[in-house]
Amino acid sequence: MAQLRDIMTTQVATVSPQDNVYQAASLMKQHNVGMIPVVENGQLQGVITDRDLVIRGIADKKPNSQRVGDVMTGAPVTGSPDMSVDEAARLMAQHQIRRLPVVENGRLVGVVSIGDLAVRQPFSDEAGQALSSISEPSRPVM
Repeated sequence: MAQLRDIMTTQVATVSPQDNVYQAASLMKQHNVGMIPVVENGQLQGVITDRDLVIRGIADKKPNSQRVGDVMTGAPVTGSPDMSVDEAARLMAQHQIRRLPVVENGRLVGVVSIGDLAVRQPFSDEAGQALSSISEPSRPVM
């Protein structure tokens, strides 16, 4: 059975909690991604997503100079390099997330996205099931 270490992306752009949200958004554009891990002293502190930028930044009229640490998602759901692809797909579906930071001893070692699951033929079924669960409608925040 394949493990996350077999399919994860290991060259991952990161930001620190002290960086500003403009830097995070620019990295997302440059790398064509919707999530950037937030790392400090080699340790994963959280993630900042395109949704975080919109909901906790733009919608709250915060400036582009706002610190990443003020809008990031702290304590994100993570996987480990030896986690099976099936287990990761279930975890992503359960938490309705499209990207899973992969951590070993608190250090970020990669990221797996729903796309990583989908483009690998043997895992496309798991990706489809995970995406179906991730895409379930939710209620608007009031």
